Amino acid sequence: MLSCWAARSTVLCTPRRFLKIHSTEFIWECDRYTKIRLCYNLNRSLNAQNKLNKILRDLYGKSIFRELYQSSVPMQIKPAERTTVNIFDRQAKVLQRERAARASDVAVYDYLKEEVGYRLADRIFDIKRKFRLAVDLGCGRGYVAKHIDSEYVEELVVCDMSPTWLEQVSCPQSVKVKREVVDEECLPFEPASLDLVTSSLSMHWVNDLPGAFRQINSCLKNDGVFMGAVFGGDTLYELRSSLQLAELERHGGIAPHISPFTEIRDIGSLLTRAGFTMLTVDTDEIVVSYPSMFDLMWDLKGMGESNAAYNRKLHLRRDTAVAAAAIYKQLYGKEQDGKCSIPATFQIIYMLGWKPDASQPKPLPRGSGEMSLKDLYRLDEVISKTNKISSDDQRAQLKKKK
Repeated sequence: MLSCWAARSTVLCTPRRFLKIHSTEFIWECDRYTKIRLCYNLNRSLNAQNKLNKILRDLYGKSIFRELYQSSVPMQIKPAERTTVNIFDRQAKVLQRERAARASDVAVYDYLKEEVGYRLADRIFDIKRKFRLAVDLGCGRGYVAKHIDSEYVEELVVCDMSPTWLEQVSCPQSVKVKREVVDEECLPFEPASLDLVTSSLSMHWVNDLPGAFRQINSCLKNDGVFMGAVFGGDTLYELRSSLQLAELERHGGIAPHISPFTEIRDIGSLLTRAGFTMLTVDTDEIVVSYPSMFDLMWDLKGMGESNAAYNRKLHLRRDTAVAAAAIYKQLYGKEQDGKCSIPATFQIIYMLGWKPDASQPKPLPRGSGEMSLKDLYRLDEVISKTNKISSDDQRAQLKKKK
């Protein structure tokens, strides 16, 4: 029986091929305690792999090596599974929301989410329909739910990852409300069971946004509606640029202190891929003034909107923070009534999508238009002629009556 006594090899590798094998030594002992030493020196060449195969064939010809080779189990390599790259630390985000919800002055930091929640709820009232079952994903403290009326929604399910925030949700008494702790990345609802899904300033922390949109589409009934609001890519660009300039000057590099946000040009394609139709995507900007950069960062912490990226830097040096605050004030600061303030821009992307249904209006066939876009410059002339024709017809009808 063969037992391996020693083996040594030096191999230089590239992603394409083995370039050189300096030396390969196989030293083993047989039953007769006869030591056989084989040493092969292979020069650097493109056919190095062929030479190595020849060595293995020669060794296979020896009965001792054949027994060892046949008794070995071939390695089985499993194909790589398709995975989603996680950008955000969801567990850290839960802890941030819980910390914000348990603060004694939690209501002080609701000004931004209250405004966006009101604007999103106002869009529900534009749809002349009563929804039997609606879900508010990432409801927070009920920024959308508090504006929903029984005239539009019969039953509402408010969902959030933070149990403390769910306990603080305030809803109108006329609507039947149910509270559930739900992760936006894994929805527990049955397919085709919901009439309306809303989400206000929560889904920008989802790792698999296309997958979340597909789940929402699956949970909606035919002709169901999804309305959402997320932070856009231009959110907090003043804070991001100030921190980058300060770190670049002191450390020679930058760290991601501001989480990445979705661009408005990507939202439409993501909703289309998820199966939504009749899309409406628009953007709005809310500019809030703060006394200093540190007040802005403190309010973000109170909102539960601190950075939660996996590759985030866990600390910020004092001198870097002071320098960033000075840069922020110098580049974007404004002075009014003898007081200096800094603006913080929040870009809000609103989205609306419908689940396809046969009853929905369809676009007209190609070529059915009665007016060309080339004639837009003649629009006033066409309107005046149309008004003149209609007035002439009215006069003719009056003459006939007389």
